[in-house]
Amino acid sequence: MESSTFRLMGVHEIRIRIGGLSRQQAYLLVNRPDFPEPVAVLAQGKVWLVDEVEAWLTTRQSSEEGDLRPP
Repeated sequence: MESSTFRLMGVHEIRIRIGGLSRQQAYLLVNRPDFPEPVAVLAQGKVWLVDEVEAWLTTRQSSEEGDLRPP
């Protein structure tokens, strides 16, 4: 039986992945209506599936010419 592994990331990892976002900008970003829903809310904060965040980033980068700043 093959087990699947889910890679997760929190707001801090999202900040690192995008680069250059302040904490406030990152929280605004993850609260956008088009951002993926978190898969869990832990005591340390929300977590997202890496694959979903990466897919969202790819879509946003191609449609907005790399501008990922919150509106």
